[in-house]
Amino acid sequence: MSIATKTGDNGTTGLMYNRRVSKCHPRVEAYGGVDELNAALGLARASARPPFLRDHLLAIQKDLVTLMGELATQPEDLVRYAKDGFVLTGPAMTAKLDQIVQGIEAKKISFQGWATPGENATSAALDFARTVCRRAERRVCALHEDKQLQNTEILLFLNRLSDALWLMARWAESQNDA
Repeated sequence: MSIATKTGDNGTTGLMYNRRVSKCHPRVEAYGGVDELNAALGLARASARPPFLRDHLLAIQKDLVTLMGELATQPEDLVRYAKDGFVLTGPAMTAKLDQIVQGIEAKKISFQGWATPGENATSAALDFARTVCRRAERRVCALHEDKQLQNTEILLFLNRLSDALWLMARWAESQNDA
C-alpha cells in the first residue's frame, strides 16, 4: 500500500474511526500544530548533547503522540478510543513536566527580562520548539472555545510544556556542551 492514498486530493483528511473533515478544520489545525511541535522537539533533541535534555525530550515526544491521537478523534468517538486501548492525556503527563520544571529551577537557573534565542544551537532549538508549542496551544484553545475539546488536560499539558521548554533553553545556555 502506498503512502499516496489520494484520499486527500479533495481537501479532506481522515480522523480516527474513518471520520473525514476539511484539512483546515480546527481539529486538524490543533493536531497539526502538535505534530509541528513534535518535529521541532526532534530538532532540539538531535542538537542536544546532555542526556538530561535528550531523555526528557524523547519522553515528551512520546507523550505528544498520545496527545495527537486524542486530538485526531472526534469527541463522540473518545469512549470508543479509550475502550480500544488508546491512552488519553492525563494529569500524570503534566506532572512529569512539573517535575522537569522543578528540577531545573532547583539548579538555580533563573533569568530576568526577555531571553534572546541563539546563545547556542540547542537553546535556540528549544526556544523555537517553545514558540511552536505556544502556537499549538492556541490551536487547541480555539478547539476548546469551539466546544470541540473534552479533555482540558491537553491545554494544561501544552501550557506547562512551554514553561519547561523555556527553562530547558535557559539551562542549555548555561552549559558549554549543550
